[in-house]
Amino acid sequence: MKMLEISGYSKDVSAIGLGCMRLTGLKEESKVRALVDGCMELGINFFDHADIYAGGEAEAVFGRAMKGRERERMVVQTKCAIRPGCCYDFSKEHILEAVDASLKRLCTGYIDILLLHRPDALMEPEEVAEAFRQLKKAGKVRGFGVSNHNPMQIELLNSCLDEPLCVNQIQYSIAHCPSIDAGLNVNIHNDAGCVREGSVIEYCRLKKIRLQAWSPFQYGMFEGIFIGNEKFPALNDVLNRLSDKYGVTANAVAVAWIMRHPAGIQTIVGSTNMGRIKDISKASEVHLTREEWYELYLAAGKALP
Repeated sequence: MKMLEISGYSKDVSAIGLGCMRLTGLKEESKVRALVDGCMELGINFFDHADIYAGGEAEAVFGRAMKGRERERMVVQTKCAIRPGCCYDFSKEHILEAVDASLKRLCTGYIDILLLHRPDALMEPEEVAEAFRQLKKAGKVRGFGVSNHNPMQIELLNSCLDEPLCVNQIQYSIAHCPSIDAGLNVNIHNDAGCVREGSVIEYCRLKKIRLQAWSPFQYGMFEGIFIGNEKFPALNDVLNRLSDKYGVTANAVAVAWIMRHPAGIQTIVGSTNMGRIKDISKASEVHLTREEWYELYLAAGKALP
């Protein structure tokens, strides 16, 4: 498994991480334990959580299943700040309470990386900074990042933080990559050229912020998976041809497309099927050519100027 560095963080992380949102679907803790152990055997040491996943139960089942295991071998990331049915909340009080609750559910003394889960329009950066300062001093969190933030939102936060944010998790796939679309359609009056996310890929590369891709097989905002979808015949034709060429699945090719970008984007995969995860992990061994990368991009319905 290819490993990546996260700026300011001591441990290397696997280029593919396990998204833990669906862990509760496994029903039994023994199955969760087997899944995590299987990932570790593949070299996947990164586990992505959020306090809203299954109302906190995803963290809880992971914590119970992993209790007593060698914690230092794992990198556990979780997210906070979404309050279901209410709002987003970056208040110091909420961040501190959310972390304590996650620590209890995860049965651990510390979180490796804490992300703020989507922007809060009422954010006070000084308040966030104080919460992070207390969490770091208490040894409860080792690194901090965000999810779905644009460059200026990150700049505003960083202006008050003791240490810069190290991660930004964004939705990113062959069929959903507005940051790529805008970058390729500079100075052109079309929809693809509209910069909606503030050139987030280029910004994160400049600032050495590790990008993470969520929903790597989705198109639109939870509209569905493009692999095997009749809405994407050209894309699936290319995926299947390249899967034959490289001896991997179409899912692995889709992840290899993400990994081919020089930004070194970490892919978060949400499957609980060990066989599928093993197949996807082989993406780490595939290096698509420049021609193949662009061929997949165009097959997804994109156009070059």
